Amino acid sequence: MDRVSEYGARCAALVAGFDAAKTSGMPIGLHKTTSNLFRRRQQTAGNKLDVRSFNAVLGVDPERMVADVEGMTTYEALVDETLRYGLLPAVVPQLKTITVGGAVSGLRIESASFKYGLVHETVEKMEILTGKGSIIVCSPCKSRDLFFGFPNSYGTLGYALRLSVRLIPAKQYVRLTHRRFTEPNSFFVHLAELCDRGATDFVDGTIFSRDELYVSEAVFSDDARWVSDYTYMDVYYRSIQRKYNDWLTAKGYIWRWDTDWFWCSKHFGVQTPAIRFFAKPALNSYTYQRLMRLSQRFLPVSPRGESVIQDVQIPIENAPAFCDFLLTDIGITPVWVCPFQSSGQTYDLCGLKPNQLYINFGFWDIIPTTHESGHYNKMIEAKVADFGGRKGLYSTSFYDKETFWGMYDKTRYHELKKTYDPDKRFPDLYAKCVERK
Repeated sequence: MDRVSEYGARCAALVAGFDAAKTSGMPIGLHKTTSNLFRRRQQTAGNKLDVRSFNAVLGVDPERMVADVEGMTTYEALVDETLRYGLLPAVVPQLKTITVGGAVSGLRIESASFKYGLVHETVEKMEILTGKGSIIVCSPCKSRDLFFGFPNSYGTLGYALRLSVRLIPAKQYVRLTHRRFTEPNSFFVHLAELCDRGATDFVDGTIFSRDELYVSEAVFSDDARWVSDYTYMDVYYRSIQRKYNDWLTAKGYIWRWDTDWFWCSKHFGVQTPAIRFFAKPALNSYTYQRLMRLSQRFLPVSPRGESVIQDVQIPIENAPAFCDFLLTDIGITPVWVCPFQSSGQTYDLCGLKPNQLYINFGFWDIIPTTHESGHYNKMIEAKVADFGGRKGLYSTSFYDKETFWGMYDKTRYHELKKTYDPDKRFPDLYAKCVERK
C-alpha cells in the first residue's frame, strides 16, 4: 500500500479514535513530537490522539509547483524532498522542527514573506480534523469559512492533517549581501524600498545596536565564488558583521539560522569554541527544543530573570519608534527583523491588515529583573497595541479577556467554534494561548 492510500486508512483510524475519546467528555489534544507554543505550560488532563504518523510528503507536482504534504511533516523533510525537483516551499520558517500544519495554525514568517506573505497564504487546500470528529476538505472555494478561519487558531478549531503547499523555483546557490546602517530610520526606509521593488528573492535584517543594523538581501544564483558553511564552527549571525558578500547553497541558506537557533544557542554554552568542537551533532533546533522543554518541566522559574520570547508585527510606519522602545526599554540584542506584506485576502483570526507592509521583530532572551512577574512582557504587549501591531501567540501572553478579544474577532471566532467544535472538544483560543501557562 502506498503512502497516499495509507493516509486514508490512518484518517479512518484517527476518526475512530476521536469518536472513542468523545465518550469520556474530556478535552481532546494531540500526541505529537513538536509544539508551536514556546512557553512554560502545565500538563492538562484529557485524551491524546496520536498524529505522529502524519509526517510524510505525499507527493510533489513539479509542473503545478505544489507539494502534497501531511500536517506533522517538518519543514526539514519537506525541503529535502522539494529540492530534488529544484523547488522550495514559497515560505520556509527558519527552524527545521516547525511542522507544516503548525506553521499554518500559528503565524509563521520567513525572509521571502515580503513577496509571498505568511505561510498560510501559500496554502491552496487543507484537510482538517474538526472538533466534530469529521475531516473537512477546505480551500478558497470549498468550506471557505474554515479555510480563512483556521490560520492563527492554534488547534482550537481542528488540526491540519494534509495540505497543498505552493512551491517556487530554486537555484543551487544563494548570494547574500549584508549592508550596514548606522541609524534606524534609514535602515527601515531601505527595507521598505527593497520590498517595494521586489527585485530580490529574500530580505531580512539584524539589529545589533542602535548604530549597527544590517539589511541582508539574498538572491538565487547558478554559481558561487565560495560556499560558506554555518553548520559547525562558524556562527552565521556573526558572519553578518564581517562579510559584505557571502554565498550559501540553497539548503544552507534556508537553514542558516537553525544551527544556533538564531543566537539562542548561547544559553546552552555551545557558542564557546571548545564546547562547540565536540557538539556538532547537537547543533540544531531539535536539540535546543528538547533542552528547553526539559528545563520548563524540571527547573523552577527564576525570580531574578524574566523570559522574553516574542515575535511582534509592527506597521512599517511605526517600526522606527518601536525599535527605539525595544532598544531603550527592553534592551535585548540582537534582534531579528523580517518584513512581510499580507495579500488582499482577510484571514479572520490574524488581526493583520491586508496590503500593509509590516515589520516582524523577533527578540528572545532572559532579562535580569527585580520587577513583578511579566513586567517586560506586559510592557511589550502594551507598546505593540499602541503602535497598531500584533504579537505572535506562541509565546507567553498576559492579556485579559477584554483586551484579547478586542484585538481578535470574537464574534467570528465563536461562529467558527459553534460550526466546527460545538461540543468544545478543543480549548478556547484565549484559554489555549493565554491561560494555559
